[in-house]
Amino acid sequence: MKRCYYEVLGCQKGAGVAELKTSYRKLAMEFHPDRNPGDQTAEVKFKEINEAYDVLKDDQKRAAYDRFGHAAFENGMGGRGPSGFDFASSFTDVFDDLFGEFMGGRGRRRQNRGGDLRYNLEITLEESFKGRNAELKVPSAVACEACGGSGAEPGHKAEQCPTCSGIGKVRAQQGFFTVERTCPGCRGTGRIIKNPCKGCKGQGHVQKERTLSVDIPAGVEEGTRIRLSGEGQAGMNGGPAGDLYIFISIKAHEMFQREGHDLYCRAPVSFVTAALGGSIDVPTLDGSRAQVKIPEGAQSGRQFRLRGKGMPVLRGGGMRGDLHVEVVVETPVKLSKKQKELLKEFDKLSEEGCHPESESWLAKAKKIFGGEA
Repeated sequence: MKRCYYEVLGCQKGAGVAELKTSYRKLAMEFHPDRNPGDQTAEVKFKEINEAYDVLKDDQKRAAYDRFGHAAFENGMGGRGPSGFDFASSFTDVFDDLFGEFMGGRGRRRQNRGGDLRYNLEITLEESFKGRNAELKVPSAVACEACGGSGAEPGHKAEQCPTCSGIGKVRAQQGFFTVERTCPGCRGTGRIIKNPCKGCKGQGHVQKERTLSVDIPAGVEEGTRIRLSGEGQAGMNGGPAGDLYIFISIKAHEMFQREGHDLYCRAPVSFVTAALGGSIDVPTLDGSRAQVKIPEGAQSGRQFRLRGKGMPVLRGGGMRGDLHVEVVVETPVKLSKKQKELLKEFDKLSEEGCHPESESWLAKAKKIFGGEA
């Protein structure tokens, strides 16, 4: 007894065309005879799958099947019966449904889209902050001016390939399976050029360096990709040009490190300023200076946040990140005799609580190695 076509494809009765096609593709690959050599059961299932899909993909056949079942195709009711099922023809149509979009379709000259290009552009952190206009020299294939991209000498034109009738593919029947290959006569272009253009030797495009102007917006980050549509390689047979992708990299800065929209820097302060308090000026990328107030007793590693002094937010309407300034207390060097004497005197006058971190560390060390302090 013949199984329900929906059951064969593993779909519900109301399944859409996309679902039917997906299910068919999966099952056809699983039970294809080339993957199951000598397996008669797989061959029978493969034929059954193709028969079911051939009916359900066609709106009229499917409507008849939904109403009358398998009887719709018996006794001349709108199609061939099971014994009259044209498997090879059916599979050819199925092959077109699944892969025709990649083969350029039947009866049409194949138009190939041009390849995409990549351009690596390195900019400074200042340029990333302010944005800039960059002129790029891009070597690429462009349409030949002499022949207008046709590949044929002026006054002549390309002719349809007689081998593939302009499809660019030829088919060969191997048993019940149809194999499609690139046409050897035109190498997949679908046309023959008897009088090739001397400027491009029949290619339809030539290599040429172009100068492009591109605006780099303020706030771009490392790895940002900018796409210029239609600025890639020229297409073939009148096909569209590819795209140009610009990948941004940012040079390391001598003072600032960037994390997202925020900037980080380290600022040295004298131990006197750290002890007594004061202020320091920190340069920013916009060319101004920002003042950081250092509180009395500041320690190395303490960070101060300057809001709105970081990087612009890309397409953020003027928003900016923050600048984080890490204080590094600098130990003086090359002291004079008088300075050394003053420091020794200062040390003698130091009382408990003057060096809280040192005192805390020594207390922990005594507990570990010398018992309770």
